[in-house]
This record gives sequence, C-alpha cells and structure tokens, in this order.
Amino acid sequence: MDNIDKRNRLDDEPFNFRVTKDNTVFLDYYGSQVKVLKGTEAEKFLKKINAAENTTQEQLIMAKITGNFKRGNERKI
Repeated sequence: MDNIDKRNRLDDEPFNFRVTKDNTVFLDYYGSQVKVLKGTEAEKFLKKINAAENTTQEQLIMAKITGNFKRGNERKI
C-alpha cells in the first residue's frame, strides 16, 4: 500500500460514491460525477467497498475503477 499512493493524494479523500434504490452507483471526484456503474459492475464494486478495511482502501478502489480520466485540462468548478 505504501508504494501505491506515494504523494498521499488519497488522504484528502477526493472520491465519493452514492447508491440509488436500484443499485446504480455514482462515483464522484471532488464533487463532480466521473463514472456510473450499473448491474454486475455495481455489485462487484459494492462487494469490494464493503470488504475494504479503511477509507484509504476505499479511495484506492474508487481510483482504480474510475481509471485514467484526468488529463490536466479540467476546469475547476
């Protein structure tokens, strides 16, 4: 775990998620929606999140699922 987040960016907890009644998962990055998970993809995500031992592991799971979405040209809201 120490080699994964060398700059400690996950300590700020930039990722958040919301689950709807029909188990649709919305992943947010600093309050902006970046990914929507439905069906089996959402079920797998929720199992991983429930198995996480702490918030840093939860943040890492969300970071891996969102993938490489940042390119450096995003506007600040």
